[in-house]
Amino acid sequence: MSFVVRLELPDRPGALGAVATALGTFGADILAMDIVDRAGGRVVDDLVVVLPKGRAPDTLITAAESVPDVRVESVRPDPGVADAHREWELVEAIAADPAHAVTRLAELLPDVLRAGWAAVVQVQPDRSVDVLAGGGGVPSFDGVPPGWAPLTRPRKLDTDERWVPESWRMVGTELAAAPLGSAERAVLIGRPGGPALRRSEVGRLAHLAMLTAVISGLVPGLGDWVGPERHGPGHNS
Repeated sequence: MSFVVRLELPDRPGALGAVATALGTFGADILAMDIVDRAGGRVVDDLVVVLPKGRAPDTLITAAESVPDVRVESVRPDPGVADAHREWELVEAIAADPAHAVTRLAELLPDVLRAGWAAVVQVQPDRSVDVLAGGGGVPSFDGVPPGWAPLTRPRKLDTDERWVPESWRMVGTELAAAPLGSAERAVLIGRPGGPALRRSEVGRLAHLAMLTAVISGLVPGLGDWVGPERHGPGHNS
C-alpha cells in the first residue's frame, strides 16, 4: 500500500538521501516527491511511499525521524496519484475544453493538491451557497453561511470561525479558497485530517483558479489581484 509522508527536514544536500536510506531499511520504496514549501533553511516535502504488505504506517515515522532534524508532519493514504505531471494534466484538461473548465478544475484539484475535496461555489444574493462543481468527497453546503465571501484574494480559511460547520471541524479539515472570476464565486478545497495547507499550496490553488477563470471566459472583476496573502517572516503555513 502507498502513503503520502509529509516531512520537514533541513534544506541541505544529503538530507533527503538520508531519509530515503532510512526508509529503505524498513523496505519502503519512494515513488514520487513534491517540494511543498521552503523557508528559513527548512524544506517541506511530500513523499509517496510504498510499504511492503504487513508493515504498519507508523514505521515510516520511526524511520524518517531517525534522521537528525527531520520531523514527520503526517502520514496518510495515497489517493493514487504518484504522477509528478498531474498539475500539467489539469492545465491541459481545462485548456482542451473551456466550456467545462470549471468542472474539470473541481474534479482534478483534489489529486493535484492532495486534498479530500474541492468545490466551486457561488454565493447568491440571499447569501445561500450553490455548488457549481465538485470533486472528491464534497460535503454538503446546505445551510452553510458563506463566511469566506466576498473573497478578494486567495487565502487559508480559519477553521475556528463561526461559519465553519462542526462536522468539518470534527475531522480536522484544513481549508483554503481562491476567487474564480468574482468575489462571490470561489473554489474551496478541504483537507480533512490535515496536514496544514502551506502558503505555496494556496499559491498553486490561486494560479489554477485564475487560469481557469481566463480560459473559461469568466469576467475577473476583482480589481488589482495581488495573489496569496503574505505572512510574516518564518510563517510557512
